[in-house]
Amino acid sequence: MRRFLIPITGFLLLCSLMAVSEAMYVKYKDPKQPMGARIKDLMKRMTLAEKIGQMTQIERMVAAPDVMKNYFIGSVLSGGGSVPAPKASAATWVNAVNEIQKGSLSTRLGIPMIYGIDAVHGHNNVYNATIFPHNVGLGVTRDPALIKKIGEATALEVRATGIPYVFAPCIAVCRDPRWGRCYESYSEDHTIVQKMTQIIPGLQGEIPANARKGVPFVDGK
Repeated sequence: MRRFLIPITGFLLLCSLMAVSEAMYVKYKDPKQPMGARIKDLMKRMTLAEKIGQMTQIERMVAAPDVMKNYFIGSVLSGGGSVPAPKASAATWVNAVNEIQKGSLSTRLGIPMIYGIDAVHGHNNVYNATIFPHNVGLGVTRDPALIKKIGEATALEVRATGIPYVFAPCIAVCRDPRWGRCYESYSEDHTIVQKMTQIIPGLQGEIPANARKGVPFVDGK
């Protein structure tokens, strides 16, 4: 009987390992799976509380790892003047974003949060960043190529602080200066505003010619 013990034990061990492996496999985390299949798999796993949390964006001042973990928060923003420390360095920003991200990744589903910031005319929340004129001033240039370069410069500085998402551009067409944010409009002429949207490929990279239409694109850089 003993001669059969080792093969049987080995077989049982192999079955156990296979069961554990199958249990650990999660389709939505598999980059080889089609995006649609990954989304459907993830959505099926989410509770109502998790879905509500993922649709919620909170301000950095109230975002902490335990808040992200307990409420499944999907996004965090830095509004105007919201900084992790006075005169914070790029490294301080990166550490602050990473600390919040740890909370998100520690949740049951491990969905990373998206951090956004008001980098509307340069990375204007960050000490020593390059600041450009407000949109109303940029619109006066009538120079889409220049606006695109401003987008590229802004993107580099934002990514250097560990942030992947900017609340830009503002493409409002302001025709009444009584609106308090008229300075965020490139022009009252919609054709000028349309030309100034060249800042978009500056911020997120040129969309490849063979890219699938209707799908958001952000270059790897």
